[in-house]
Amino acid sequence: MKFYVGSDHAGFAVKGLVVEMLKSGGHDVVDLGPENAERVDYPDYAEKVSRAVLSDDGSFGILICGTGIGMSIAANKIDGIRAAHCNDYYTAQMARAHNDANILCFGERVSGPGVIESMIEAFTTTGFEGGRHKGRVEKIMALQKSH
Repeated sequence: MKFYVGSDHAGFAVKGLVVEMLKSGGHDVVDLGPENAERVDYPDYAEKVSRAVLSDDGSFGILICGTGIGMSIAANKIDGIRAAHCNDYYTAQMARAHNDANILCFGERVSGPGVIESMIEAFTTTGFEGGRHKGRVEKIMALQKSH
């Protein structure tokens, strides 16, 4: 799988760990920044990762900030993105299986390395179930086009 990864300053410290976890799992990874822990605005990186995911069919993203909330809100403003704010293995698994999430969001300040590793495992090993969930995802995507 190919992943685009980004953070803000509050997620910077764990971003390197995430990149290494993905690479050690055999995934192709593009780190879209930031390059240091100086203060930045999370919507800028949410947009960078979201646009990269949309321009590279079949790719995924990971966004990290202090809580994961801001990143998920910002990323979900981009038409075509289904960014899931997750807190554990189960929520990451269901984000893929039921919601066909294309971006995983979480917070450095609320998730330890073991939980992060489990979320990445769930996200990378779970496929979209389709079926009854397909129609629901289509309805979600139609909401973006309704304004």
